[in-house]
Amino acid sequence: MQPGPVTATAIAIGTRNRYTGLLIALGHAIIEFPLMILVMIGIGKLFESAKAQIAVGLAGGAILLVMATQMFIAARGADTAKDNPRAESPVLAGIILSAGNPYFLIWWATIGLKLATDAKEFGIWAFPLFALVHWLCDSGWLLALSWASFKGATLLGRQKLRNILFGCAAAMFLFGLKFIFDAIGSLLELVYLT
Repeated sequence: MQPGPVTATAIAIGTRNRYTGLLIALGHAIIEFPLMILVMIGIGKLFESAKAQIAVGLAGGAILLVMATQMFIAARGADTAKDNPRAESPVLAGIILSAGNPYFLIWWATIGLKLATDAKEFGIWAFPLFALVHWLCDSGWLLALSWASFKGATLLGRQKLRNILFGCAAAMFLFGLKFIFDAIGSLLELVYLT
């Protein structure tokens, strides 16, 4: 439920498809389930390394800036969105936004690892159950966001819809800048410490 690029995308694309949140959650799961397994078998330490965080931060930030720019362009044409819907892939958005988010990877290497390890202590089926419940929570939240966005788009009218899309694009742009800024800061620290 942490506001971030996935939230902004669920709201923005949800204005045209009430089930967008579920599709984004599916894309998120395509990255998250294998990542959970990798973290459990010990690769989580890799995500804690400064070099990995820098690489993901720079790449993820750049991707977010491109997606935000596309969202700004789409928001400008929001009044014709119903007549000429764009071919978007919420599943692909979920994949890209998850894989390109350094905080998502860091969360799984730290807090997520602890939660998954605790679940595994309850028996062999506890970890898959934990993964399923976690995904259902993600799905429910993102579906609620896209559903509300879809309903809100018809209630608010086109001008307010355009403003919401601009706000989501601006949020995504700021997240992209933050990812890049943090990665550059970490890179400078790494360079000066060595």
